[in-house]
Amino acid sequence: MFLVDSHCHLDSLDYQTLHSGVDDMLEKARARDVKFMLAVACTLPGYREMAELIGDRPEVAFSCGVHPLNIEGGYDFDELRKLAADPRVVAMGETGLDYFYQKEDFQLKLQQDSFRHHIRVGRELNKPVIVHTRDARQDTLDILHEEKAGECGGVLHCFTEDRATAEILLDLGFYISFSGIVTFRNAEQLREAARYVPLDRLLIETDSPYLAPVPHRGKENQPAYVRDVAEYLAVLKGVSLETLAEATTANFSRLFHVDAARLA
Repeated sequence: MFLVDSHCHLDSLDYQTLHSGVDDMLEKARARDVKFMLAVACTLPGYREMAELIGDRPEVAFSCGVHPLNIEGGYDFDELRKLAADPRVVAMGETGLDYFYQKEDFQLKLQQDSFRHHIRVGRELNKPVIVHTRDARQDTLDILHEEKAGECGGVLHCFTEDRATAEILLDLGFYISFSGIVTFRNAEQLREAARYVPLDRLLIETDSPYLAPVPHRGKENQPAYVRDVAEYLAVLKGVSLETLAEATTANFSRLFHVDAARLA
């Protein structure tokens, strides 16, 4: 069986006490059939440090971008495009909108401009966008439509919205990724959306080191735990774990243009 963690922050894991190093973390993942992962950046310096940390390990691909909560200091748009053009980078992001912590008009405008720029670079480079949204549903959907994000494709990562939002994203051609949140006791609306999303548009992720799924809540998350998300979703959707693994791995390959030979 072959599972993919489609969204993890490998530069933020605990390599002092939880893992002895990157290879130890990867071996723990492989022991649970998690054999490939997408390492996602939140800043441009963070992307460079993460790429140096991981190196050319074949079971890891990269996404390059600036998280909406990390843009107030500004960043070089040209540098983003240059870094994202690296063949190891298969996606833009994570990008998007987060109005939970930032509510001033100038902050929202900075987020929106950055989001639009990521999509434009994604369309130019033919690399999908990884979208974060929190308390910004309508603006997120509006910008995706206005910037023709369907042309490069993308995924709403760590999905926490409702079925109606999922329908709109699917119509746009997007994929939807579920994290450990779907296992939480109070997440019934999210489970309803997960039942609705077809297998051929579904991804799984940890968003590690955050949001560890049941039964690991309270611990630091890690890519190995994406198997727990997969097992939960398989039961929820009434399919075997093997079927869900095969579908989500194929979806990852298709969306991020990762050669299927690397995922076998």
